[in-house]
Amino acid sequence: MGSTGRTERLSGAEAGAAAPRGRAPVVAALMLGMALAALDGTVVSTAVPQIVGDLGGFAVFSWLFSGYLLAVTVTLPVYGKLSDTFGRKPVLIAGIILFLLGSLLCAVAWNMAALIAFRVVQGLGGGALQGTVQTIAADLYPLKERPRIQARLSTVWATAAVAGPAVGGLLAGYADWRWIFLVNLPVGAVALFLVARYFVEPARPAPAARPRVDWAGAMCVFATGTLLLTALVQGGTAWPWLSAPSLALFGGGAVLVAVTVVVERHAAEPIIPGWVWRRRTIAAVNLALGALGLLMVAPTVFLPTYAQSVLGLGPIAAGFVLSVMTLSWPVSAALSDRVYNRIGFRLTAILGIAAAMLVLLSFPLLPFPGEPWQPALAMLLLGAALGLFQLPLIVGVQSTVGWSERGTTTASVLFCRQVGQSMGAALFGAVANAVLLSRLGGGSLDSVSHALENPATLTTDAADGLRRAVDAAVDHVYLGAAAAAGAALLVLVLMAPKRFPVRADAD
Repeated sequence: MGSTGRTERLSGAEAGAAAPRGRAPVVAALMLGMALAALDGTVVSTAVPQIVGDLGGFAVFSWLFSGYLLAVTVTLPVYGKLSDTFGRKPVLIAGIILFLLGSLLCAVAWNMAALIAFRVVQGLGGGALQGTVQTIAADLYPLKERPRIQARLSTVWATAAVAGPAVGGLLAGYADWRWIFLVNLPVGAVALFLVARYFVEPARPAPAARPRVDWAGAMCVFATGTLLLTALVQGGTAWPWLSAPSLALFGGGAVLVAVTVVVERHAAEPIIPGWVWRRRTIAAVNLALGALGLLMVAPTVFLPTYAQSVLGLGPIAAGFVLSVMTLSWPVSAALSDRVYNRIGFRLTAILGIAAAMLVLLSFPLLPFPGEPWQPALAMLLLGAALGLFQLPLIVGVQSTVGWSERGTTTASVLFCRQVGQSMGAALFGAVANAVLLSRLGGGSLDSVSHALENPATLTTDAADGLRRAVDAAVDHVYLGAAAAAGAALLVLVLMAPKRFPVRADAD
């Protein structure tokens, strides 16, 4: 790993490090690139009725999101390794071009199958955008200044969460759903120009041998991730968990995991090198942020349903209940350096995830049906806690490695978070469905879904019973999310080193 003679506390030399010249255009490009990836899901989700009405394919429209998520997740480790091998700039440029190509193809899609395929192309570019943007941000800024750029990137995500549905609704309602994808083109073109024109990577020593790409490992990672994530995303929805498709996907995924391990052990430059899991700091952060991805399913997926079905709010008001979390998160992240510079990365993250666990545990204690400000306050506190948890871990782990390992390290963290999110969607979806069916005395999920969409067709007693069932289901999901926060807390307490081994050359 190299010299690790520094502790986490910033040295005087580092604190006075001069900012690189010409950094502003590159930061603007990073924010635009992040905006492309961040807006994608929230904008498309509001236009689904118009897309289905035009192209058909209601039975498979969920793959508009699943296909994109799969492509992003399984390519993250590949792009991370490529950026360490060939540099960040070519990987980011290739990612932007792929994303824009996918956007253009989506805009001219002639049926649902074509649109899903082109969304996968978008996802192939999105994987490069997410991982490489975060890595370049760490390359550009010394340790003391990294919270500032990370807070800016977090603000992009927060703005996308709030503005995305409104933008998608306006484009779908007053123009055409195809403009949802076409608007990416000018934004991406500006980002592409700024990167190509202004981003100059520092000179690095020439490698002793010609870099070799582990294409066999890349294909194994891609195939393994595709099978396992498809099983998680579609299990319990498209088919039962114990059905032949689920068993075949999980079985095939398990075989490919073994094959991938063998291939990577014999590769000269593996896509997922063993040191990612042998180093305590990186392994602990990977597991902790995997738990973060899992617990985030509770507010992002289930809270809007709770706000509409239990509190009786409209879609816009329900979105506001969730959006307050995305407002407090970047503020807390931006201020987190004042904490971790005093007490260290690990202890700061422990305080953040412990506070998050308490907030999640408090959610089932909210009165029924309650007032909208109550869950909104809980989400405000949750965002503040998670900002204090996530950013110190990302900044800290990036600072334990040099330039040649930072892309792989960042990609592994994001990959684990994405996998945790997929696992959370599957796990908590099964929990919520089981509670709903139990509270409603049997029936089918289709009948429950119909009742949620058409509450006016129910009697007063039936409507109240449905609201209480949804309330109970969401309470159980939040308890599960609190358990995930507890798991992250245990990982940090038992596995993470007390002080992250920050490298002297990490800046």
